[in-house]
Amino acid sequence: MSVTGPAGFRAAGVAAGIKAAGARDLALVVNDGPQQSAAGVFTTNKVKAAPVLWSQQVLQERKLRAIVLNSGCANACTGPGGFQDTHATAEKVADVLGAGAIEVAVCSTGLIGERLPMDALLPGVDTAAKALEAGEQSGLDAATAVLTTDSKAKQAHRAHENGWSIGGFAKGAGMLAPNMATMLAVITTDVMISGADLDEALRAATRVTFDRLDVDGGTSTNDTVLVMASGASGVEASQEEFSALLTTACQDLVRQLQDDAEGATKTIDITVRGAVSESDAVTIGRIVAEDNLVKTAMFGSDPNWGRIAMALGRAQAEIDVDEVEIATNGVTLYADGATARDRSEADLSGRQIEIVIDLHLGEHAATILSTDLSHDYVEENSAYSS
Repeated sequence: MSVTGPAGFRAAGVAAGIKAAGARDLALVVNDGPQQSAAGVFTTNKVKAAPVLWSQQVLQERKLRAIVLNSGCANACTGPGGFQDTHATAEKVADVLGAGAIEVAVCSTGLIGERLPMDALLPGVDTAAKALEAGEQSGLDAATAVLTTDSKAKQAHRAHENGWSIGGFAKGAGMLAPNMATMLAVITTDVMISGADLDEALRAATRVTFDRLDVDGGTSTNDTVLVMASGASGVEASQEEFSALLTTACQDLVRQLQDDAEGATKTIDITVRGAVSESDAVTIGRIVAEDNLVKTAMFGSDPNWGRIAMALGRAQAEIDVDEVEIATNGVTLYADGATARDRSEADLSGRQIEIVIDLHLGEHAATILSTDLSHDYVEENSAYSS
């Protein structure tokens, strides 16, 4: 169950020939209504890909008929010609659906700096549309068509007892430090909801889910999370109910992104509590998550709390070193400004590692999700474009 779980949606994923290997590389997700509410959040990177700039414009209307996504080419840093390619893609989808280009969002992922092979992409849209018309739709195929270095598709579905649901898929394995969204994600729901309420719920959900994943500090040029609502269930939900279920679905996708991150041998949850503000908690958690010395220690199953102390001490946040406590996998190793227990007492041999930093200064907390820095991560990223 994925984006086609909620009523009113169709999806297809096809091999358009964008990827040389012949894998699925183009996805189309269509909202058949009766409503077409939509919202999106996008990368905060100043270097934004053409599809991000296009989709930001069309989402001002908070209405979408379809989303078209491709892998194999990011269409980022491609100048006016790249934006024209995105526009042409939206127009092609609009043409086959009998809609307007302003009702079509576009997402791309892959290598930065190359133009889209439009001679493959545009016929691919026709192929995807024919698959939908023939009833050969598949949320899994669509989720697979957006993958790059991911090892598997990432899907989620949550059903509410009142008869409406939320589905979605996401992709992302590297360049994960979103600050608004994480790589590409498409979420659907059949609840009856306005575009404004959808936007509010999405921003609240991404703030505590996608925004809290930080694998390597790299904020992508293409990060996008889109949500569409069909209203096909005929059921209205309170804003609180919808936001809660949306957050749960997003958290499911984020956990899958964390687990499948490039080269990861450890999944690391960094919880900062006792902060004077949530912002401070997030800042400290993120700087620890991005620190290469911490990440390599975790790769070696080494409970080296000194590296954690060093990292958090660099954060632009309020800290009292004599109040800080650092624990790894339930063992407090540092407290009252000195060693609390022998580091050998903390067992980090398993895949899951939990780091808890208690500042003892306030009531706020946040958890950042991250991974270790392994040989495989370095090897994969050193050869990405070759």
